[in-house]
Amino acid sequence: MQETLPDILAGPLLRRCDPQRLVLWLVATRPLALRLTLSADGESRTHDLDAATTCLAIGDHAHCHLIDLALTTPLPQETRIAYDLAYRDRHDAWCSLRDWGQALAYPGEPLPTLVLRARHDALLHGSCRKPHHAGADGLARGDRWLGERHQDAAARPAALILSGDQIYADDVAGPLLAAIHALIARLGLYDECLEGTEIATGEALYARDDTYYHRDALLPAVASNAALRDKFFGGKRKPIFTSASAENHLITFAEVMAMYLLVWSPTPWRLITLEMPTLDAAEGERYRREQRHIDGFVAALPQVARLLAHLPTLMIFDDHDITDDWNLTAAWEAAVYGHPFSRRIVGNALLAYLLCQGWGNDPDGLAAPLAATREWLSRRDADGRLDCARHGELITQLLRFTGWGYTLDTQPRLVVLDTRTRRWRSERKRHRPSGLMDWEALSEFQQDLLEQSEVIIVSPAPIFGVKLIEGVQRLFTALGKPLMVDAENWMAHPGSAHTMLNILRHSRTPQRYVILSGDVHYSFVYAITLRQRSIDIFTGKPSEMKRKARGAQNRRHNLGLDEGRSDRRTGTAQHSDSLTQVAGPRMWQVTSSGLKNTFPTTLLDWFDRLNRWLYAPWSPLNWLTKRRRMLVEPYRPAHASHGERLWNRAGIGYVRLDAEGAPSEVMQLGADDVDTHFDRIAD
Repeated sequence: MQETLPDILAGPLLRRCDPQRLVLWLVATRPLALRLTLSADGESRTHDLDAATTCLAIGDHAHCHLIDLALTTPLPQETRIAYDLAYRDRHDAWCSLRDWGQALAYPGEPLPTLVLRARHDALLHGSCRKPHHAGADGLARGDRWLGERHQDAAARPAALILSGDQIYADDVAGPLLAAIHALIARLGLYDECLEGTEIATGEALYARDDTYYHRDALLPAVASNAALRDKFFGGKRKPIFTSASAENHLITFAEVMAMYLLVWSPTPWRLITLEMPTLDAAEGERYRREQRHIDGFVAALPQVARLLAHLPTLMIFDDHDITDDWNLTAAWEAAVYGHPFSRRIVGNALLAYLLCQGWGNDPDGLAAPLAATREWLSRRDADGRLDCARHGELITQLLRFTGWGYTLDTQPRLVVLDTRTRRWRSERKRHRPSGLMDWEALSEFQQDLLEQSEVIIVSPAPIFGVKLIEGVQRLFTALGKPLMVDAENWMAHPGSAHTMLNILRHSRTPQRYVILSGDVHYSFVYAITLRQRSIDIFTGKPSEMKRKARGAQNRRHNLGLDEGRSDRRTGTAQHSDSLTQVAGPRMWQVTSSGLKNTFPTTLLDWFDRLNRWLYAPWSPLNWLTKRRRMLVEPYRPAHASHGERLWNRAGIGYVRLDAEGAPSEVMQLGADDVDTHFDRIAD
């Protein structure tokens, strides 16, 4: 007989929080009546959460509780607020977080705490958390770092920003897939019918002999060059899903939801017993090797859960949250969305993202897709499976949805970009990389920037990356092979690149930007200044071009208007130096990638060295880039011994801003507890 399930499976996660609104995420084994007690400055208030909670059943013993509490009395800022999330137990008594979640509090503290900062002047940020990577977990390092200063409200970051690849739905270790299937059975996560394949249901999929390390053979495939396939995919059939590690690609909605529970909470792991599936000798050795890495990952999950319970956390997807190369090219989209099975796989991952990540960023903006998802989850057929027809309709609705990006009206304003679903597609050359955002999305982005003096931008991929690596991607794109090198950078598409740069240099957009990014599995920091612009000192408006300014001066000279002479028709002085030069906007590209992932060390060392040589300030190659009108100054990692600019260390990033919104401190908190400051290189 199985032991009784605990009431709480995962959470609480603090999501979007401000003085008048708290958003939390929790998963329980049954629907719960909840209440929240907030204590600060010697006062406590208790809030009933019945009206503030949306409960969605995703299985017989799994219920997502999405909590959105509006507060009539604003919470204090710059002070620690203890919170107690209590629920009615099976005996109708209130069970305090002190009882069920003591591990979420730091030692010596009775409850977890949050701090609402008046300014977003300090942030933790990271991306790319692959459970079976050999390194330690950057989120656990963030917990240790916060544990050293959690009692000092002023020292705590305003938020944790996760900028993509919070899960790897396309690259799953064998032991993790076995845990996913065990948890699906333990919690009774809802099954579904499958379309476009001979596999009828999720249950049939899980029972197949080839469900481990052979799922790439199940995925729909397109024709590919045989020589290329042999070289880069080991002779395997090239799937529509272009991940080189698709052998255990998640397929069903239940699988993706189970993975979220297993990567954010230690509790689900205690509910299951894993047995190695039947594998051949090579697969068995791979499974055991991955098991060692997964064991280390699971051991750090209590720290991860504690960090997520203490810091308001904002998220945005990147490709691995769904599948590698998601929407990379127009041809990729046509192939994937034109096949019912691959369309279902993408849609299931997007549904899970909505519930586990997206809604907590912007509950108002995602109210409509959440309502549609809730209605779908409530409808099941006679066999208990989710409604198949409505499933397809809901996926179509989500694929057309354009509200995944969001803006927080904080100080500085925080603008989080959706660089995956609103692509600037190439209609003529459909195999070329799409722009990361289309014209309409970029126009909306510009509106979010207008009249702001300082802005924090979250772009999963760096806006300003490493020129050499972008050059390599451009070369492979020209050869018609963008999928081979993940040619996903802002400069890969002329339309989106030029539009983005024009937005950043616009006279009504901010003078200071901090751009937080990840994706690339190494860390670097650039300070970027747009080349000086000509300004008319009488109007304060930028001149169109220096050429026009010189032409105007020449015309005045030819008309006999000497320097300093007044124009009697207008009464204004016609100075030849009325056009002066001022510095353009100042930007900082801060990239921290690899919460639990790194770039191949030797390859990155060569890229770093060659990039410094080939794109030195005096190099003519700079004129072949789209950044020739910019001054790009790299920062140096403090531990660098050979002039490195790129830092290959798994961990989590930290940035602190000064009163004007410029970075005063940038660090990479190493998952191995070796922390690295990034310092500006002296002139």
